[in-house]
Amino acid sequence: MITFIATDMDGTLLNENQEISEANKQAILEAQQQGIEVVVATGRSYEEARFVIEDAGISCDIVCANGAEVRNKQGEIVYQAGIESTRAKEISDVLNETGIYFEIYTDRGTYTENYDMGVELIVDIFTTANPNVSEEQVRQAARERFEKGHIKLVDDYGVLFEDESQLVYKFLVFSFDEKQLAEANSRLNKLSDIAISSSGKENIEVNSIEAQKGVALEKLLNDKGLSAENAMAMGDNLNDLSMMKVVGRPVAMGNALDQVKEFCPFITATNKEDGVAKAIQEVIQQPAK
Repeated sequence: MITFIATDMDGTLLNENQEISEANKQAILEAQQQGIEVVVATGRSYEEARFVIEDAGISCDIVCANGAEVRNKQGEIVYQAGIESTRAKEISDVLNETGIYFEIYTDRGTYTENYDMGVELIVDIFTTANPNVSEEQVRQAARERFEKGHIKLVDDYGVLFEDESQLVYKFLVFSFDEKQLAEANSRLNKLSDIAISSSGKENIEVNSIEAQKGVALEKLLNDKGLSAENAMAMGDNLNDLSMMKVVGRPVAMGNALDQVKEFCPFITATNKEDGVAKAIQEVIQQPAK
């Protein structure tokens, strides 16, 4: 019997309009009414995740920035796993040497040095999850990131590393140039104590080795006294694999990458077809054993 459900956001819980559909909302609420713990696990910052979840009328724990931060239903931080400032500076130096664009997520927000590239990065993530949506629609959603204050413009990332009151959560790295992205990935892989994943065709994400969705889910399961064998996780991209590897029921979205589908014994419908709702209904309608 499933007692714990975790779902990714982009390309999973969210449809092509970057919204939680009514079917997905109702399935989550029904699962919660049956006593099942529901958690949203995303690469987004807390602020970027929270406003979408709250708009849908859902209250749940949120795993943010790929597991660098976990917040409870009240919005309180219950777990953090940041990148030590010296290591963060080292990562930044490597990326600057390759000339590649990147953003930095901290416990104070998300930062960029380049507005235009910040828009392009989100366009890439959104279109990877929703390839049939018009580029202009996606681009407008990306611009709203800045308008709503979900990303902040700074002149120099160095101020973040010098600010001891801020904890660096994640580097989100982006390039249309495959060779440049591969070079950055290769050089980053030589560093220790970091986890490298991806949430789009042209990006890589860098976290502390302790900041992965799977690590965060294991902590939540332990804290709640629940079994990983009775947990389900749903996702579509490479940064979801760590949580799929720790649960008894890993579910790939119909629009998931082939690598994710190959790992998961269960596949649901696409994010445009309420795949999350269908996967939840399948388990909550099963007779108790």
